[in-house]
Amino acid sequence: MTRYAIDAPTAIRLARDGITVPAEHQLVAPNVLRSEVLSLLYRAVRAGELEDREGKGLLDRVTTTRVRLLGDRVSRATAWQLAEGLGWQDVGRAEYLAVARLQADVLVTEDPDLVRAAEGVVTVVGVEALVSSWVVG
Repeated sequence: MTRYAIDAPTAIRLARDGITVPAEHQLVAPNVLRSEVLSLLYRAVRAGELEDREGKGLLDRVTTTRVRLLGDRVSRATAWQLAEGLGWQDVGRAEYLAVARLQADVLVTEDPDLVRAAEGVVTVVGVEALVSSWVVG
């Protein structure tokens, strides 16, 4: 089994594109995932990028996606350390790096800042890895 850490935009993309993750893969993310998804979708609706019904539908699909949410003491401490080392003013993105480092084989993100920050911390792959038979080996 391959464990994939995902960020909020990835969770939304999985829901939007109807991507089903094969049973042999496990998704993990920090506890903040659902709040960030809610915020991103709400902002998209407010900006007129999504219809209200579509935003709420995506939120429901993300909420029912099989993903293990983590927020233990070690993950939080690791996020703090990573954010500090990267000179970030906030630990939000560092939580994804921490969960990926501690609980996953790879991080799935298309966020260019997160991709750069992940260098030397964890391997980054694109969403296409979730639907392929690609396995970390």
